[in-house]
Amino acid sequence: MNILLIDDEAPLRKLLARLIGLEGFIVEEAGTLKSGLSVLQHKAIDIVLCDVKLPDGSGVDFVKQVRHEFPALECILLTAYGNIADGVQSIKNGAFDYITKGNDNDRIIPLLHQAANKINAEKKAAIRIKKNGGYQFEDIIGNSPLIKNAINLARRIAATDNSVLLLGETGTGKEVFAGAIHAAGKRAEQAFIAINCSAFTRDLLEGELFGYKAGAYTGASREKKGLIQLADKGTLFLDEIGEMNIELQAKLLRVLENGEFIRLGDEKATKVDIRIIAATNRDLEAEIENGRFRADLYYRINGFTICLPALRERSEDIAALASHFLAKYALKEGGALFRLHPDSLQLLKQNQWKGNIRELKNVLERAAILADDTAILPAQLPYDIQQQDNSLSRGLSLAEVEKMHIRKVLEHTKGNKTKTAELLGIGLTTLYRKMEEYHI
Repeated sequence: MNILLIDDEAPLRKLLARLIGLEGFIVEEAGTLKSGLSVLQHKAIDIVLCDVKLPDGSGVDFVKQVRHEFPALECILLTAYGNIADGVQSIKNGAFDYITKGNDNDRIIPLLHQAANKINAEKKAAIRIKKNGGYQFEDIIGNSPLIKNAINLARRIAATDNSVLLLGETGTGKEVFAGAIHAAGKRAEQAFIAINCSAFTRDLLEGELFGYKAGAYTGASREKKGLIQLADKGTLFLDEIGEMNIELQAKLLRVLENGEFIRLGDEKATKVDIRIIAATNRDLEAEIENGRFRADLYYRINGFTICLPALRERSEDIAALASHFLAKYALKEGGALFRLHPDSLQLLKQNQWKGNIRELKNVLERAAILADDTAILPAQLPYDIQQQDNSLSRGLSLAEVEKMHIRKVLEHTKGNKTKTAELLGIGLTTLYRKMEEYHI
């Protein structure tokens, strides 16, 4: 793991860099936010450890910028004078944690290891290798005209060998469609390999896709086959392709045009025969205009485009989706089968669902945890969904609803705070702060 340490106090920075290096991390140093950003743009960094107060700006604001430009990174903030407002804003901006120098020195190394473990887990989850795609068209739930049209288009293109571009918001089921297209096509008996391009830094993504020879760079102690080679004769699904670095896009274009690639550290090209299915929630034509996406690559992957509808555009499918997720939850937990109260269903249909199907699934699982009976009542839905009908939450403040919600989830997890934070969809640090605030 590569650490970038940003602190303008050189003696402290050098000491901390040495301690971190003794833990096996590779440490880069910077004394300002500007120089730190330069390091990020030229070197593969996994974790940023940054002071809050620096000569050229605030580390709290820097976190937001870094997380936007380098979403695969984790950031830990250090401050000499901790305060709750900065801590809360840091977490909102995407920081892994916020700690005070002196008081929390013993936490720095454990936190770095925790952040490293999280990054490794996310990288592992970002790559999926399946024999038959893992999904069938029958797994796609819904009878609304928009989803039926998308399914019909996907079925027709599945029989060909064309590249496919899936467009849609996060959580609309792009990987399900990609897997189903593969399973219904002539490559169905070969590998289906999916990778989320946004989960890796530029250098790591290049290594994962193209592989490398032993000694290609520091740390490459043995040869590694890339995903492109592993997908030979099968399908490679590039999720969030809009996040791919433009230099890597050029290398991918060569694969699509010539059916060959060169591993890092190698001199000869390797031939492959793969089908590409790509997906993005970005407007690639706008990205081309802004110089962030290659027009020639766009035309190669855009052999056939399928637009997946947002959940709010097909609210008539919510009842069927809810029944499916609640049945899966009952099977997983070995408990009773939950059902939606009509008022709850109405609220779900009115919601905007920025996270789409994935958000609906999480909301229903949390509601099932809170339910005292087999019916999911409006009171068990998140507060912002309840607020679509003020009569359902009259007399309860946001703090009261939030406190009740946290208590219920803690009871369900038998006090496991890590699991509780995961179910609530918040960071562990945020959970601790809320427990202290509500005296839980």
